[in-house]
Amino acid sequence: MSALLSDATFFVAIGLAVFIGILVWKKVPGMIGKMLDEKSAAIAKELDDARKLREDAAALLSSYQRKQRDAEREADDILAGARAEAERIQAEARTQTAQVIERRTKLAEQKIAQAELSALAEVKAAAADAAIAAARTIIEKRMGEDEARAYANASLNELRSKLN
Repeated sequence: MSALLSDATFFVAIGLAVFIGILVWKKVPGMIGKMLDEKSAAIAKELDDARKLREDAAALLSSYQRKQRDAEREADDILAGARAEAERIQAEARTQTAQVIERRTKLAEQKIAQAELSALAEVKAAAADAAIAAARTIIEKRMGEDEARAYANASLNELRSKLN
């Protein structure tokens, strides 16, 4: 036993046992356990909060992605509508242009026809005047003045009735 009392390891072991006994007697392991439980609960609460924030962020991201898809779909619809409207306006413009060209062509054709009729009437009138003058000259040379006038008047009346 004296060997035990002279050994420092023995006293260290007894001191350690006394120290552990005091710690147990003062309920230090319970306090350490309680502190660890509280810290664990705080960490679990932070993890729950983080999980909820992650879920909220995921929901918000999903919402924004859905809104983006909806906006893209709406933009595509607007673009398609604008293209259709542009095509409709272009077709309408082509139709209107064709109608204007057709009207102007008809108007030009009418003016040409009127000019032709007017020119034809002028040519007929000039030919009739030339024929009358030639006939008058021939008649005057061959007939007497009174006879020629009577014949010329009768011819003029007949020619006028034929031309009209």
